[in-house]
Amino acid sequence: MFNEHRAVAPLRVFLVVLFGILVMLQTFSLPGQFAHMAEESPEQAYLRWPMTAVAVFWVLCVQVVVVSTWKLLTLVKRDRIFSDASLAWVDAIVWAIVAAWVVLLGVFLYVGFNATDPGLPLLLFLLLVGVAVLGLLMVVMRALLRQATTLRTDMEAVI
Repeated sequence: MFNEHRAVAPLRVFLVVLFGILVMLQTFSLPGQFAHMAEESPEQAYLRWPMTAVAVFWVLCVQVVVVSTWKLLTLVKRDRIFSDASLAWVDAIVWAIVAAWVVLLGVFLYVGFNATDPGLPLLLFLLLVGVAVLGLLMVVMRALLRQATTLRTDMEAVI
């Protein structure tokens, strides 16, 4: 218990830093990067707004994971992690990963059918598999959390 509480405070600091960086990416860096790309390569300027929208959406998915993690840390600190309230935040993480994966699949298919070099499709396929593993891992973790919640509820009923 002592170690959990010692890890929660630094993790929250890093989550705040990560969220701040993500907001900067969403508002300044990504739109500016794709605008610069459109100026440098006018033949690919039509991709500016779709790429901006997709990148901002992926950052939004990460922001959902950060906020959900923050809420789960609050439940850990209050010793309420094994409750139904935590399942809602884990569900939010799973759905954010699923949404990001679906959009990544679309990007992979678009790039895969239009690429002349196999490098980028291969990199996107690696990301696709990695995000799928992450999502499925979260589904397994959710099932374990559900079992632990049920066991704790049963133990509290006996006591």
